[in-house]
Amino acid sequence: MTHLDGVMPRWQFRERHSIRVAATPESIFAAIRQVTAREIFLFRAVTFIRRLGGDGRESILNAPPDEPILDVATRTGFRYMVNDPPREIVLGIDIAPEIFAAMNFLLDGSLLSTETRVFAKTARAKRRFALYWFAIRAGSGLIRRMWLRAIRKRAEL
Repeated sequence: MTHLDGVMPRWQFRERHSIRVAATPESIFAAIRQVTAREIFLFRAVTFIRRLGGDGRESILNAPPDEPILDVATRTGFRYMVNDPPREIVLGIDIAPEIFAAMNFLLDGSLLSTETRVFAKTARAKRRFALYWFAIRAGSGLIRRMWLRAIRKRAEL
């Protein structure tokens, strides 16, 4: 059982990725907290496309290049649900009044994983989010895999 299971035991949408990291748990956990948008390959390009150019307001989709991504996320809507070093971090965000999303970074030995779960409270919200999820899932998955690689690179220095 993970802390993410406690935060979000039920969901309709889910994405999970993992990577092996040859570093101490403390180094890996520090890297999770320190990695920046600049370190994540294609992060700024994919998020620019995802927000359709959009406004210039700071958010996780418009992160300053040299600030830790988790710092930007927690300043702009996400909140820490669990911070259990060096095992797991869980963040959550209310995407809309009827939609809640949670994501984690979980360290199990040398295996680092990240998972996103989304729960829609109503059938209408679920249908609407399903369309959005269909449109963004490939880009989201790419970002997450590149994020894990950036964490590994930083941790293994």
